[in-house]
Amino acid sequence: MKYSQKIILKNGKEAWLRNGDFSDGRAVYENFNLTHAETDFLLSYPDENSLDPEQEAAFLEEKTKSPNEIEIIAFIDDKVAGTAGIEAIGAKYKVRHRAEFGISVLREYWGLGLGKALAKACIQCAKDAGYVQLELNVVAENKRAISMYQDLGFEEFGRNPRGFNSRTGGFQELLYMLLKL
Repeated sequence: MKYSQKIILKNGKEAWLRNGDFSDGRAVYENFNLTHAETDFLLSYPDENSLDPEQEAAFLEEKTKSPNEIEIIAFIDDKVAGTAGIEAIGAKYKVRHRAEFGISVLREYWGLGLGKALAKACIQCAKDAGYVQLELNVVAENKRAISMYQDLGFEEFGRNPRGFNSRTGGFQELLYMLLKL
């Protein structure tokens, strides 16, 4: 999928949101490692990154060519400030109406509206791809993210009290949320 939009953040800076391409591989790889080191709310740790820069580049190219999946990159001053994407739950008839949403933003850009802009872009892409339900998991302690998701219309539909096992804090409860498109 393709997407491109320029937005103005709360601090007056411009951000360019667009689908990734092969040439963004190294920058997105480095962003992944930074964002996953800055918070304990994401799925993995930097040392668990399953892609190298070249594989990340191929992943981005694959998502750009996909008719129903995307990885959107947020650039601020030519720096990758965050990423977000949608991925099909599956291709089988019973689940092909559902997509999963994921997002990460560098800490220095938290609170500027970048996360919400990325989420809105992914919601639009999910609608354009024909999905009728967008899903996510979020750590229950991540109140800022939960508030943003609720503002966008996501609703909680379940919890897993031992959803994540943090290296530093033990088990973390996960909320399962969905948005009807």
